[in-house]
Amino acid sequence: MKYVSTRNSNTKYSFEEIFFKGLADDGGLFIPENFYKLSKDEILKFSKLSFQEISEFIFSKYTGETFKKDELNQIINNAYKNFRCQKIVDVKKYKNINLVQLFYGPTLAFKDIAMQVLGQMYNNLLIKNKKKINIITATSGDTGAAAINAFKDNEKINIFVLHPNNKISDVQRKLMTTTASKNVFNIAINGNFDDCQNLVKEMFVDSIFSKKINMSGVNSINWARIVAQTTYYFFVYAHFAKSNNDLIFSVPTGNFGDIYAGYVAKKMGLPIKKLVIATNKNNILERCINSGEYKPEKVNESLSPSMDIQVSSNFERVLYDYFKKDENKIKTIMNDLKVKGLFNIEKNILNKIKEDFDATCCDDSETCKIIRDFYDYNQIIVDPHTATALKISNYQDYKNKQIFVLETAHHCKFPIAIKKSLNKEIDFPNFLNINDSEEKFEVIENDINSIKNYILSKIRI
Repeated sequence: MKYVSTRNSNTKYSFEEIFFKGLADDGGLFIPENFYKLSKDEILKFSKLSFQEISEFIFSKYTGETFKKDELNQIINNAYKNFRCQKIVDVKKYKNINLVQLFYGPTLAFKDIAMQVLGQMYNNLLIKNKKKINIITATSGDTGAAAINAFKDNEKINIFVLHPNNKISDVQRKLMTTTASKNVFNIAINGNFDDCQNLVKEMFVDSIFSKKINMSGVNSINWARIVAQTTYYFFVYAHFAKSNNDLIFSVPTGNFGDIYAGYVAKKMGLPIKKLVIATNKNNILERCINSGEYKPEKVNESLSPSMDIQVSSNFERVLYDYFKKDENKIKTIMNDLKVKGLFNIEKNILNKIKEDFDATCCDDSETCKIIRDFYDYNQIIVDPHTATALKISNYQDYKNKQIFVLETAHHCKFPIAIKKSLNKEIDFPNFLNINDSEEKFEVIENDINSIKNYILSKIRI
């Protein structure tokens, strides 16, 4: 299996190369030359396999010779040994809604499912290669905590996490900033998530800086995270939707990584009829799907902060596919985005996208109402991101369809949203151990040189 950049298909890369690089030097995202195609028999056999076994099988098709069979087995099993659900992922049914619970990892969010695997992979490869690296990542709330948990106390890794100052929930922040590990550095940027993400991208494409510090990245632009997330789409089908050949997944969507994993699963052979992009009032993807115009606007703070994003990086990957791997087309629209502040998708391409994707959005008042209504009917509290994905069940086209809604985080991480919706105070689970711990982070301006200087002052190669 070889990989190329969405902006240059001439250079071929191995899995190990793209794993460490994260982002291509040309600013593009890595993608396999071809998706592995599963036969119907292979997919049916997943019903007899555990989550870990399915994950190992899928990864084996994308990692090439990077890991021996026993190494990959150990990586996957070590990644999930501390999850609070033996199945790793569970599904709870409420009429036509199936909540896919993805929050059983150490930081109570779906990001743990991929990040714990990445932590084990990095450890394996760094030991074999006798290397040390510096991971730099941006977070809109959940990625940072998941990454810190996966990489803390690793002597071969420093991890720097950029989050938007005062724009994530207290629980999300404390899950990062109360970590006492010496290799963890939290940076609060005076800006929004898109600013954080742009700073990270700018460091990646600065080849002198990135090579100097042995830089690597674990945002959802890292292909390994996408592969890890495809696992639960296959697992849900095999264990909870065996007779359903027209799967509908509704996915809270910010950076487009989680729902793109569903698209990859479909390309691999999973019978998904529709992937529903669920967003908050930062609805750039919903507007794009409906109009064909991709135009970032000002980021608006919401009760679902992990989706307070206007530039969805992984969208480039899916466009590359719809453009039939035309790298020049990708370079053109990305240049338009940079120079003009927008790009447009031709109607024939947009129609093809609409065959696979639908989109909806919620403002804060709608989000609170959905949380309240779902609680009144089912006595179950959902987090505000999941609430946006529940909205589609009220649409006429979906009213009598079985919908799998990805429950991407535990509601306790968003006490303000729950208080506004249900007038309930939410307690943190005791095992989080964050209430009385000291926080440690640096507030830095949205300036690339300030960030670079801070990182250079802390690294140990």
